[in-house]
Amino acid sequence: MNLEPNQLIESAFRLNPFQKDGLNKLGLETLTDLILYLPSRYGDKAELKHIEETAGGELAVISGKVLGTKISKSFKTNVPMAEMTVEDDTGKIKAIWFHQPYMAKKASEGKFVKLTGIVNVKKNQRVMINPEMEETESMELAHHGSLFSKDDIHSTPVYPETRGVSSLWFRHAIDKLLKNKIHEKMEDPIPKEILEKYHLPSLATALVWIHTPLKDDDAISARKRFSFEEVFLIQLGRQKEKKEYESNPSFKIKTEDSDIKDFTDRFGFGMTGAQEKAIKQIIADMRDNKPMTRLLEGDVGSGKTAVAATATFGIISTCPFDSKLSGGYGNLQTAYMAPTEILAGQHFESFIKYFKYTGINIGLITSGGCKKFPSKSNPEKWTDISKNQLLKWVANGEIPVLIGTHSLISKTVKFKHLGLVIIDEQHRFGVEQRLKLAKKISESDEVSNCVPHLLTMTATPIPRTLALTIYGDLDLTLLDEMPAGRKPIVTEIVSPAKRKEVYEQIHAELKKGRQAYIICPRIDEPDPDKEMALNVKSVKEEAKRLKKDVFKEYEIGILHSKLTPNAKEKIMDEFTKGKIDILVATSVVEVGVNVPNATIIIIEGGERFGLAQLHQLRGRVLRSNHQAYCYIFSDTKSEKTFERLRAIKNAKNGFELAEMDLKLRGFGELSGRKQWGISDIGMEAIKNIKMVEAARNEAEAILKKDPEIKKYPLLRGKIKERKEETHFE
Repeated sequence: MNLEPNQLIESAFRLNPFQKDGLNKLGLETLTDLILYLPSRYGDKAELKHIEETAGGELAVISGKVLGTKISKSFKTNVPMAEMTVEDDTGKIKAIWFHQPYMAKKASEGKFVKLTGIVNVKKNQRVMINPEMEETESMELAHHGSLFSKDDIHSTPVYPETRGVSSLWFRHAIDKLLKNKIHEKMEDPIPKEILEKYHLPSLATALVWIHTPLKDDDAISARKRFSFEEVFLIQLGRQKEKKEYESNPSFKIKTEDSDIKDFTDRFGFGMTGAQEKAIKQIIADMRDNKPMTRLLEGDVGSGKTAVAATATFGIISTCPFDSKLSGGYGNLQTAYMAPTEILAGQHFESFIKYFKYTGINIGLITSGGCKKFPSKSNPEKWTDISKNQLLKWVANGEIPVLIGTHSLISKTVKFKHLGLVIIDEQHRFGVEQRLKLAKKISESDEVSNCVPHLLTMTATPIPRTLALTIYGDLDLTLLDEMPAGRKPIVTEIVSPAKRKEVYEQIHAELKKGRQAYIICPRIDEPDPDKEMALNVKSVKEEAKRLKKDVFKEYEIGILHSKLTPNAKEKIMDEFTKGKIDILVATSVVEVGVNVPNATIIIIEGGERFGLAQLHQLRGRVLRSNHQAYCYIFSDTKSEKTFERLRAIKNAKNGFELAEMDLKLRGFGELSGRKQWGISDIGMEAIKNIKMVEAARNEAEAILKKDPEIKKYPLLRGKIKERKEETHFE
């Protein structure tokens, strides 16, 4: 059979409905997709043994005749399963597949099969749970105790599975593709000179080495190549976007340093050195002839909002045009986008305080309602206005600062002179949403071709290598200092035996009038009929238990992602005003909650969170000069897990913890594909700063010589393909 790379998988393989669904779920359509589906690891070499020779706990291969099959349901959980009994000359073994009843139909009675899996022995009965199975022509004989011939020394590739498609199926399918030399018909997108410079194998060679490595070095070299390729393509795409954005004209501000200092001096608190440095970089960017594209990264409580307010002042207090609005201010505008209504409202209130003496109008627009700050009548309060009125004032420039959620990117929101876009917790928006706001065209004819400066912010600490990759289109600024006067949070890792003692300490704080957060990993209790019953606290059940048994005299509220925006806002308002003493929530409170009186946080199931996420949650109680406490509860018995959790007590900041998380938990735990648009193999490169920098440098070199990448059509195609697949969200 003559196979071609762009051929559909179903045209080359006979697929059952489960396999079709599984491949579709994995996004695999063509033979190119299939051969580029890489193994996640390599299994131990299994030995082909007689059934009676196998021992409990070992990985083994057995070959035998099928005595019978059946479909049933497990006694306790009612889970559908397939059972098969297999016999050889020495004995019998039972194979059981949970959630895979179709396996009972894959080999009928009297057929020969080969099973690969872990052997369990109970009461002299051998069982394999969810083994790999393949039908054979006859019973294979155990020879020399090895599944492989002497010359066939490679380890077994193990592929990520999904329902209907096993790792074994992938092994056989990809082996067929390699034998048909599909890999030799595929064009290599990486320029030959780059491969030679970094001693990387070609695409054809790498595919052979990664699927059928003859030695460890082959597999390592192949994975290195694919890791480099993915990061290189991301860098190339991001930097191309940056250069395209910077090629547009923007607004060159004229605000004096003395005016900036006068503005920050009115805050009522001293700026940290990191904040002052960030402000200098931002103002310098906006004085340049090209639009700013900068990411401000800082821990919760490090003062990002104050920096954003100062950048806003720099934009709206400059006057690049002859016309002026009332108050002597220029007519450039700022759009500030936040991921939630809670956070947008919080920034709105903060900006009112920062700008209360200036006479500047500030607006808020969300799907839940609109508010406008009337500067002259009452600088401490705001009033509700109609959406149409607010949009009219934004469009004619009377409202220089508009804060909101994704509502800002709707077509009905039009700015007269949009000079600065600020996006908070930018990773919660897709790049397309970010660019949609950043590329909003000012309605005024005199600046219709100008794009705004772009300042994005995040409190999510991520490793430097990851930041350099996913934010390749942004210049990085770190806020790595906390405001003076903040007391270090007392952090304790709590075992089940000390839970009662901690509750007593929390009682003492609550009696002083303080408030507490209790964070749970999930919203509801698991359904035992649909999933394994895990010992994981849920918001709803924990709130009931605490009210009944632990904190009877205190008001307890719940907050989670399934609540409506209005319900969330109501709960947070009651918590902020002290009507709720204890807020039981999911990690939804990572972002957007600022309650200075809340000084205690309990995090249930601490082992289920990354260190950086734990640190970010802990930051919720670092909002005042009161002593704050963080108790991380864990039921784990693993000393390694406790060691990882203890690291949070000593780390200086979230960035340090993010790096530590990367080393301790590995690339697989960072959920790269889901959160950052990077595959597991791409995340491997994130652990290697030299590889990331090399990929970045090569991307820059290509774009410098060939901004449109016309000389490398394969690279252009790959970049477009990645953007369409992931949107880098």
